Amino acid sequence: MKFVTAIIKPFKLDEVREALSAIGVQGVTVTEVKGFGRQKGHTELYRGAEYVVDFLPKVKVEVAIKADMLDPVLEAIMKSANTGKIGDGKIFVFELEQVVRIRTGETGPDAL
Repeated sequence: MKFVTAIIKPFKLDEVREALSAIGVQGVTVTEVKGFGRQKGHTELYRGAEYVVDFLPKVKVEVAIKADMLDPVLEAIMKSANTGKIGDGKIFVFELEQVVRIRTGETGPDAL
């Protein structure tokens, strides 16, 4: 089993969710986050004063999947979240040791 975390631009969330649903991903967790990568934020003008926005708004999308779904999930996220501009985000993949469905007590891939 794998745990995939993607940090994407907020306006791409619906496209990513639809792409994941289309390939059979059933559960997705979404969190609003802030951060920066190589772009190091940007400057904005507010009421005549210029200030630096260090942390940019992003969305963290997390999915737990069976190992054989990894390549389609990565491809779906990359295609749907890509704008071709700086700040498109990153995808992190972790090994998932155990999953337990609290309601039924199912474990492993059955709990996904």
